[in-house]
Amino acid sequence: MRTLVCVTATDAPPHFASELRRWRRSRRISQLELALRAGTTQRHVSYVEQGRSRPGRTMVLRLAESLELSLRERNALLLTAGYAPLFAESRLDDDALSPVRDALDRILEGHMPYPAVVAATGGRLVAANAATDVLTAGASPELLAPPVNVLRLVVHPDGMGPRVENLAEWGRHIIENVRAHQLRNPDPRRDELLAEIERYVPAPSPGPDHLGFAVPLRLRCEEGVLQLISTLTSFATALDVTLAELHLEAYLPADEPTARILRDRRRRADGEVVDSFPRELVVGA
Repeated sequence: MRTLVCVTATDAPPHFASELRRWRRSRRISQLELALRAGTTQRHVSYVEQGRSRPGRTMVLRLAESLELSLRERNALLLTAGYAPLFAESRLDDDALSPVRDALDRILEGHMPYPAVVAATGGRLVAANAATDVLTAGASPELLAPPVNVLRLVVHPDGMGPRVENLAEWGRHIIENVRAHQLRNPDPRRDELLAEIERYVPAPSPGPDHLGFAVPLRLRCEEGVLQLISTLTSFATALDVTLAELHLEAYLPADEPTARILRDRRRRADGEVVDSFPRELVVGA
């Protein structure tokens, strides 16, 4: 008895087949594992990767989700398969994202007197609160001119770099995060940024008590040395590319002296916003 193998009449576009194979290999998973995640068969995944079978739009989306691709990458994979992108990419000032902007503004204001920023992919500044003046004090105007890159600002010798007492450790923490993101979601522009940041960060010299990269940011300011820890928040269930690529980084005091210094700085400001980042990006400016 012969076994018949049914193949769709229309072959998959060759670029889609190679892209699917590239993403699967970059995730280091087998055809079988991808098939199980996507709810299909290993044979079907094999045929798709060989260009012998063209998956439907729903299957392309299931494969992309199973590969944990970003919304932007899912749109790109749909295009290579011959389908229109599914996920919108709105401008942040579009009416559709007005509730999101309002929510971010309230979060930034509510985090006062501690600094917080909202950034897009690659570190591009989207918004900040007034307490970030402690981060930008003494920075070169060129680094604070739009588009501001907060990753560059933190380690640049004309930015925060000279005031970061543990630049080697904190800078390495940033580099490893960027490198991990680049490995997961490759972008040539991020490669350039990573190479630049690495030039600014000295080699770490871990001592016997070194515990890895989970260290506070030690930042000098006029009032003393701040000990800051940071938290990252993202929109995990976003269905808009712009929204999915935003993240909120909020700095918190790691000790009471730091909290006191930051509270005192805001009281002395008397509500006046220091023009550090571009005023249009500072909430309440």
